[in-house]
Amino acid sequence: MESTQIQKYPIYLVGNPNVGKSTLFNALTGMRQHTGNWPGKTVTVAVGEAQWEGKRFEITDLPGTYSLSGFSPDEQVAAQAISECSDGCVVVVCDGTCLERTLILALQVIECCRRVVVCVNLMDEAVHRGFSIDSKALSETLGVPVVLTAAGREEGLIELLGAACSVMEQPPMENRHFPNPIAAAEEITAKCVSRTHPEEPWRLVLDKILVSRRYGVPILLAILFLVVFLTVTGANYPSQAMAWLFDWGYELLNALLETSPPWLRGLLLNGIYQTCTTVLSVMLPPMLIFFPLFTFLEDVGYLPRMAFLLDRPMCRCGGCGKQALTLCMGLGCNAVGVMGCRIIDSPRERLTAILTNAFVPCNGRFPTLILLGSIFFPGAGSALVVAACILAGVLVAMGTSGVLTKTVLRNQDSTFLMELPPLRRPRLGKILLRSVLDRVLSIALRTLKVAAPVGALLWILGDLGVLQSISDLLHPLGLILGMNGVILLAFFFALPANELLMPVIVMVLSGAGSLGDTACAADLLLQNGWSWQMAVCTMVFTLFHWPCATTLMTIRSETGSNAKTAAAAALPTAVGCILCAMLHWFFGKFCG
Repeated sequence: MESTQIQKYPIYLVGNPNVGKSTLFNALTGMRQHTGNWPGKTVTVAVGEAQWEGKRFEITDLPGTYSLSGFSPDEQVAAQAISECSDGCVVVVCDGTCLERTLILALQVIECCRRVVVCVNLMDEAVHRGFSIDSKALSETLGVPVVLTAAGREEGLIELLGAACSVMEQPPMENRHFPNPIAAAEEITAKCVSRTHPEEPWRLVLDKILVSRRYGVPILLAILFLVVFLTVTGANYPSQAMAWLFDWGYELLNALLETSPPWLRGLLLNGIYQTCTTVLSVMLPPMLIFFPLFTFLEDVGYLPRMAFLLDRPMCRCGGCGKQALTLCMGLGCNAVGVMGCRIIDSPRERLTAILTNAFVPCNGRFPTLILLGSIFFPGAGSALVVAACILAGVLVAMGTSGVLTKTVLRNQDSTFLMELPPLRRPRLGKILLRSVLDRVLSIALRTLKVAAPVGALLWILGDLGVLQSISDLLHPLGLILGMNGVILLAFFFALPANELLMPVIVMVLSGAGSLGDTACAADLLLQNGWSWQMAVCTMVFTLFHWPCATTLMTIRSETGSNAKTAAAAALPTAVGCILCAMLHWFFGKFCG
């Protein structure tokens, strides 16, 4: 019997950032997608499949690029893929709300590829804003098929697959040459685009306010404080509810394992289960609040405006406005902030952003900062303490960036390109999907992979009474830094997840064989001689110490270098040790 195979049609999606390319890819492929690193690069591309009328399409979502002659790894991957796609079709995704700018890349692709389809996306927004695009005239002018789509509404997808299939089944087109792509783009837009009504006044007024020097920065600070306040205060109740639920699960599992050997029950419940559930109950609620809020700002188009406002102060420190975005992403998770450094074009500024991202506190460090702040500085308020810590982290990150770019990274070239996409209405369904599935769950799963074995190790060492011995060995170093051996021990065992810091401290101080409840931490810390000076040094070292294991693995993946990963761990640790030693000396000399 002969087996029949469905013919596979390769399609490569390319386009500028913020043109809805990833939305189009997700709409075409659904859940039939995966990611992989491009050969020879550390850039991740998404690959998926779609089927239409018995035909199978393999769709590759290339990184966003403005030009085929870019210098960043993302742009080089896109250019390399396009130059090698002789057997497939290149779909250039343009933005219907600003066709002239996005047509420049389309003209470059048409010059070097012989199977091209131009997809004018975001047509729902374009129509709403009064743009009318003559697709037939545009197709005749460019010499390639043109399809109008609204990927968010899944409109025009069938037509797009049909056009791509038709292009691949026909003989290759003759290459065309456009001597001046910028002036060709302007003429084509004037010919094929018209407006039915002018731009809505509120968009123009709001945009001027958000990027103005007078109002822009106060609005930015207010938004950041609101996001932090909602994250810090809103996470308390769901965190307590999750802790109660996990306690109920502990009792249930304990009853089910009643007949099992005590060592096995202790390893599974007091070690692995309590460690993992402690991490989840602490990290999930803030992430479920922070990431939707952050994705909301991203979706409406505010983050590029934030980068625009912060570009000047960041440039003075050797960075750029996009680094400010990655620092904000690091507030949710430093691993996500490191991955976000891909948006930075300059290799020097990208490496600087990666090395300094862990200077801002992630949500895993918030519980420690909030708890110590509420115990030793109750009048200040938890939100104010966390806001001050964030400000300190950003300032130190900026200062360290300046030092790096003027010393070890001073000879590397720097390029920067910034774009302000139009303000858009938020798409709540997409925001929840991206923030919960793409960010929260993926980070939680990666964290649990390292938290589970450490939980088992903690229980074994605690059961053997080794933890106290280790803390005694670390005690002299801890005193130099204004802390003690127990605190340093907890920092080492919190490597898998920063959420473990206070539970490990409580565990060692209470002499328990499992992670303790941080609710009793206030009395326990005071009974063991904690002072406000020790709390300040602990908070400073919480801000500035080695990144968690998940972040370190992400840095290794992004840079492909063990040396750079080690530098990313050593740099904040050195800063934290110096600051803590100086604070301890100052407190001893002036605060008695």
